[in-house]
Amino acid sequence: MLRTQMSREKAGIEEALEAFDFNKMCEASESFKIADMGCSSGPNALCAAKAIVDGIYRRCQGLGCPSPELLIYLNDLPGNDFNMLFQSLSSFKNLNGVGGECFIAGMPGSFYGRLFPTRTLHFVHSSSSLHWLSQQVPPDLEKKAIRALNKGNIYISKTSPQSVLKAYAVQFHKDFTSFLNSRSQEIVPAGRMVISLFGRTGDDPTSPECCQQWDLLAQVFRDMIVNGLLQEGKLDSFNIPFYSPSPQELTSAVHNEGSFTLNRLEILEIDWDRVTSSETSNGSTKTILDNQSISQSTVKFVRAVMESLLESHFGREVMDPLFRRHEQIVCDHLSRNRNNKYICIILSLTKT
Repeated sequence: MLRTQMSREKAGIEEALEAFDFNKMCEASESFKIADMGCSSGPNALCAAKAIVDGIYRRCQGLGCPSPELLIYLNDLPGNDFNMLFQSLSSFKNLNGVGGECFIAGMPGSFYGRLFPTRTLHFVHSSSSLHWLSQQVPPDLEKKAIRALNKGNIYISKTSPQSVLKAYAVQFHKDFTSFLNSRSQEIVPAGRMVISLFGRTGDDPTSPECCQQWDLLAQVFRDMIVNGLLQEGKLDSFNIPFYSPSPQELTSAVHNEGSFTLNRLEILEIDWDRVTSSETSNGSTKTILDNQSISQSTVKFVRAVMESLLESHFGREVMDPLFRRHEQIVCDHLSRNRNNKYICIILSLTKT
């Protein structure tokens, strides 16, 4: 999934970089400042930063000018493992092949508020982060009356009442608008921003394309309750701080906030399918798809994203049996339904 998403993000990044006059920046000895927001600290944490740097260097080579000095800010919440992130920076040590030095700094903090001085940044990137809400759960879901109506679910579901759907939508709109407003103050005029997040294609926030994974995970919890492995109250007090917006919600938020022009909105449909490859006798690669391998890779992905959040609420001892059962349920689901997709939305914006 990451390869498909990142390849499209790279195209958006390179298109956005064409707007900058790097020759003029070098003549003025001006540095080019970049922020990657929600960078995380895993093996793919530096993919976006490297793509941006490579794009700048290719652009400068095409223009026949040296690259300006680059300053990259890596942002995530204070709990992110910045030590691990900094230990992996050796790949950036020798990236000044066409003239520009590359400097890197950490910037811990929530991107739903201000992080940088006014008119500091030329380019902002955020990948797979803005679907996470600023609150652990939408505040309205803390109200017992509403929370009780979402019993047995961990997210929006077909059985969720309108009050739950509204609580999630309102919180996302508030957060996304805060993000845009904060960046509008930090980005220079005509600066660019490329962001991606999970979303949905239509208006229905309960559609399978944005809720199926969470429905299957909720089914695991319900099974564990029936088998006496989990208390019902634990499930009923948990709601995932996540929201999959529609293209209309995103474009409306950008328009209403008013600080950015939306240049492009792209929707990617990414299959859950994972492949295992084996080499044939003539050296070509044969692709083998089976429910077991797809379910294993799907659950591995969900566990990597969700385990720390689930563990903090349900306890460490629940995690292994939870995800073993999750793999079985996903495999059963795949045997009945092979049309399973993640929806990723990529936006390219210009600061007005």
